[in-house]
Amino acid sequence: MKKIMLFPILIAFACAVAGFYGALHNQISYTVSPSYFHDFKFDQFLIEPDLRNRLGASIVGWGASWWMGFLIGLPIYIMGLFVRGAGRFVKAFIKVASVVVVTTLFVGVTALGVSFLTVTEEMLPGWMQYFSVYDPVAFARAGTMHNFSYIGGIVGLFAGVAVMSREIFISKKHSISSK
Repeated sequence: MKKIMLFPILIAFACAVAGFYGALHNQISYTVSPSYFHDFKFDQFLIEPDLRNRLGASIVGWGASWWMGFLIGLPIYIMGLFVRGAGRFVKAFIKVASVVVVTTLFVGVTALGVSFLTVTEEMLPGWMQYFSVYDPVAFARAGTMHNFSYIGGIVGLFAGVAVMSREIFISKKHSISSK
């Protein structure tokens, strides 16, 4: 019963972690390409003109990612119900949330690094044809990081499922050995 009562708290935690991740992620993206925000994201998220700066980029990041906490947190929560003991369950959930965030960041930053090696004025991604921007190379690099971070979230979910499976196994093994 305790685990069920933890549902809103843990899902809110997952949403907050995802939102903060998005805000941090966008600080990196804004450093790479302010144009990505000024020419695209600020309009997309209806950011007021006086907030079209790093604070606005954080607001965009929060808005673009908090909901991923729900999408990723829900299956992890459901799996976690099989972890024995409420305290161990909470620790496992927080551990898995950390694995998801680190994996997502790794994939996004790796994509950004690769984009610095591959995206040039002559070699822009096909999706750039829809944008007329001041600095298309920087815009494409920030966009690449953005797109791959969603992929990183999915990869992070799979990594999280693996870690939660291990936590379930360990909790059952520990429960059996302590009898």
